Amino acid sequence: MSVDHVEEIAGDGEGERTVIAEADATTTITPTTTAAATAASVTAAVRYYTTAPGVRLNVRSGPSTNYGVVRVLSGGSRVPIFCQTPGQTISGPYGTTNVWDNIDDGEYISDAYVYTGSDGYVAPRCG
Repeated sequence: MSVDHVEEIAGDGEGERTVIAEADATTTITPTTTAAATAASVTAAVRYYTTAPGVRLNVRSGPSTNYGVVRVLSGGSRVPIFCQTPGQTISGPYGTTNVWDNIDDGEYISDAYVYTGSDGYVAPRCG
C-alpha cells in the first residue's frame, strides 16, 4: 500500500481537524490489506490545534526553555501534535502544565499555549 495524498477532514468546530492518509487507486483491497489500511489510517491520523491568539510562540528543540529556539510561530497558528512528552512546567493562556507538544521533527511547544480542549494528553507519548 502506498500513500497517494492526504485528505483534510473538518473537525468539531473547536479549532481542530483530522488528517488521514489514503491508499492509492492501484491498491488491491483484500481482508489483509483492509486491516493494514485501517491500522495505517489510525497511526497516520494527526490532529491540528490552534495556538494562543496574539502570542508569538517560541518553538524549541526540546521540551524546556533551556533548549534553543528553532523558529517562532505567529499567534493563532495551526499546528499538528504528533506526540506529547513531559518537560518543564510552563504557565500560559490555557493553564499550567508540564506537557510539551511535538509539532515536527525536533520541534516542541508548551501545551499551555495550545488550545486542545483538555488538561491532559491528547496524543500518544513521544518515545
